[in-house]
Amino acid sequence: MPRRECNRERDRESVVDPTDRCVLERNYDYAQKNVRLLSMWYECEPKRMLELLAKYDIELSRNDERQFGTYYRSVQQHANSFGE
Repeated sequence: MPRRECNRERDRESVVDPTDRCVLERNYDYAQKNVRLLSMWYECEPKRMLELLAKYDIELSRNDERQFGTYYRSVQQHANSFGE
């Protein structure tokens, strides 16, 4: 394939930011709204995953709310207090 066409193919490939709100919300759905599973996909600690979900006000599942609700709400309150 000529070099020019290879560059066009590369340009067509979009780079997806996994921390983008829409992508994160969709991935949380794909993970069956399970913070622990999603954190494994993202290769991070559940705490970090909760911080990302809270940052974008992505609602937790009932199970995640029971397990992580206190921390999730504290992160949201902190972000709202400091305008982050």
